[in-house]
Amino acid sequence: MELSGTPFNDTLNPRKGMTSTSSSSKIFSSSFSFPSSPIPSPPTHTFDESMMEENIENAESIIKRWDLNSNTYTKVTSIFQHSRTEANEFLKSVRYLRQAMHFLVSKNATSKKLVLSQNLMQIAMKRLEKEFHQILSANSNHLDPESVSSLSSRGSGNEDDAVSEEESKNLGDSIADVERVSTLTMSDLKSIADCMISCGYGKECFKIYKIIRKSIVDEGLHHLGIERFKSSQIHKMNWETLEPVMNNWLNAMKIALRTLFTGERILCDLVFSASQRTKESCFLEITREGASNLFRFPELVTKSKHSPENIYRLMELYEAISDIWPVIELVFGFESTSSIKLQARSSLLKLGQCIHDTISDFEATIRKNSSKSPVLGGGIHPLTRSAMNCISSLAAFDGILSTIIADYPLSGNSPLPESYFEGPNSIDGPASSLSVYLAWLVLVLLCKLDRKAEAYKDVALAYLFLTNNLHFIVQKVNTTNLKYLLSDNWVSRHTKKVKQYASSYETMAWTKVLSSLPEKGSQEISPEIAMEHFSKFNTAFEEAYRKQASWIVEEGKLRDELKVSIANKLVPVYQEFYSRALPILSDDWNLELLVRFSPDDLGNYLSDLFHGTTTSGSSTSLSLSSLLQSQGCRPR
Repeated sequence: MELSGTPFNDTLNPRKGMTSTSSSSKIFSSSFSFPSSPIPSPPTHTFDESMMEENIENAESIIKRWDLNSNTYTKVTSIFQHSRTEANEFLKSVRYLRQAMHFLVSKNATSKKLVLSQNLMQIAMKRLEKEFHQILSANSNHLDPESVSSLSSRGSGNEDDAVSEEESKNLGDSIADVERVSTLTMSDLKSIADCMISCGYGKECFKIYKIIRKSIVDEGLHHLGIERFKSSQIHKMNWETLEPVMNNWLNAMKIALRTLFTGERILCDLVFSASQRTKESCFLEITREGASNLFRFPELVTKSKHSPENIYRLMELYEAISDIWPVIELVFGFESTSSIKLQARSSLLKLGQCIHDTISDFEATIRKNSSKSPVLGGGIHPLTRSAMNCISSLAAFDGILSTIIADYPLSGNSPLPESYFEGPNSIDGPASSLSVYLAWLVLVLLCKLDRKAEAYKDVALAYLFLTNNLHFIVQKVNTTNLKYLLSDNWVSRHTKKVKQYASSYETMAWTKVLSSLPEKGSQEISPEIAMEHFSKFNTAFEEAYRKQASWIVEEGKLRDELKVSIANKLVPVYQEFYSRALPILSDDWNLELLVRFSPDDLGNYLSDLFHGTTTSGSSTSLSLSSLLQSQGCRPR
């Protein structure tokens, strides 16, 4: 194999057997010129010249012994495997040979020893090329410093009690062997690279290293499941197909950066420490394609079809790149690898813009929701669930969103009153802009729910709808990171609003029933008046129960609180009237038709409410008496 990088091709050409009039720019910083007059007789040998020629002779003995063309043994055997001592002597002889050639070129350019030296250098470089290639190929498993470090750290922990002392010793010996082989392998590569670079053969060394190590990086990325996607491929994927690909990327990206690329950077820095330019070029050529493809994936995702509900996945991608950005800057810190950092930065910026646009679209989706059919039974509207799930997901990424809002201010929302954030837990600092915007989103939702409540013809049911939905919103805030961002004061004020809605529902739903009874403690009543009140109460209660039997309160605690509140208002008044009126009614009258409900019956009927069913009071599985008793107001 002819070595294109030989530094002395321009000095002497042994195949032509004649001298050249130029010297190599690879090794020497000074230039030489030869006189145009006839070549004078060689000068008398000096002591230095004799020593240099002796160095050439000594180098000849060991270099020719490992000439690839000398015998079969040298072709299949590695110097470093044969004898590390002899390998070091070989490298030392090459250094001495280079010194001798440098001396002869400067002192006696016509020396026949210079031709011999160049031939020896060619032989030595061919041998070192082979050694470099062989070590890289045969020891790929030992050339990742990160993996060796991980293996070593596993051995330093506490051993399992079931592991015998002998097994533990064997494990420790195995780890030590791996570390020793890795250290020696990297040391050998560095020694060869130093020698070849100093002799002007960095290009040949670089070519071998790039081919072998790039294939290892590409294979590693393939095993991690990193594919080279086209924009059209991502665009065609639905979210169900794209989501597992994103999950894999999130895991693979961290491993690739912290292990694969970091390991290659460490190895490049060590092997090519003699040449900053070679080090940078090598690392760039090995990692550029794989790293650019890796960091391009999030940018492609931003161009795919997605809904506001999927925004948290975009933020996971953004967070992953943000968290590992210091490592990206460290590993790809060379000026030559700036294109890789630019790709990672581009993906980060595109994700930020996409998240910003998706949030704006989400707000518009709430505003434009045009469903006019009221939710059956005044339950929780699907918009309330989906919107609050999304808003609470946004709040979980408060750090990221604060940064995005700082970079891309969200406009279009009206200013919120200062009272919205008054209180001991009001938010100041970087999160304040995010707090204001999330509060605005909730307010947009509440305004939309107010409009949807107008679809109910029954005012009581409209208030029950508002009670249900605002209670759900407050619960969502109170149990997520939204509480930190919106403050306890926000929760307290909106909890009071829930109670106001509930009170308005009770007033509208039960005032007619309560007004059918005489006021508690009123004057003595006649049988006729008692009959009239019983008749009005029966009609009003049956109508209220029949109407509300299909109404629903999904949250158990709120449902029980409403039942107790209604019972506290209704049952004691009815109990007092019932106790006063029943004795004055004649047994001749049909009391079963006149007095249809006992005080206990009312409790049973009320306990049936808000389950969204139309079952009768007798079939209830939950007695309201237990709830009343827990509130200290059991009917007499």
